[in-house]
Amino acid sequence: MKIIYFHGFASSGASGTVELLRKLLPEIEVVAPDIPVDPAEALPYLQQFVATEQPDLIIGTSMGAMYAQQMFGYKKICVNPAFNMSRMSKVLKTGEHRFLNGRKDSQKTFKITKDIIQHFNNMERQQFKGITPFDLENTYGLFGIHDTSCNTYDLFHKYYKNAQRFDGEHQLNEKVLKAAVLPLVKQILEL
Repeated sequence: MKIIYFHGFASSGASGTVELLRKLLPEIEVVAPDIPVDPAEALPYLQQFVATEQPDLIIGTSMGAMYAQQMFGYKKICVNPAFNMSRMSKVLKTGEHRFLNGRKDSQKTFKITKDIIQHFNNMERQQFKGITPFDLENTYGLFGIHDTSCNTYDLFHKYYKNAQRFDGEHQLNEKVLKAAVLPLVKQILEL
């Protein structure tokens, strides 16, 4: 079995969450790409990546959950999805930023421009178009009750019925993975 993990903003496929998933699910291959910064590049890249890898499940956190939701036709878990990146001025602001984790291309910094923010805005207006009956049944949302970064439970629940809250914050840790994410992974993959 294979899981694809989509990381959050400024992170990489080498995030601590990826390592925890590999540790907690040793029988499952966990693949995690580095997501391009610009959504105009990222969305088509991820769609092609998923089509090539053919995962049994996609898990995304924050910005990665926003992208995961758009991988129509696949089972997915969206953890604290940041569906409104272009309006998250504390996170998505113009200028140069540092990546939080090492990336395969060895880049240490990235730039956010007004064009990139506009690309996020354009994508956000289209992100729920394309939902199929399969997606309605197989897209799950997990929302931390102490998440102060973004609260998109109501927006998710407007489109999908499988939404639940967990005792946690925006970023995942081992305790939350074990208590909220792993039971759902095992349920979905029938482990």
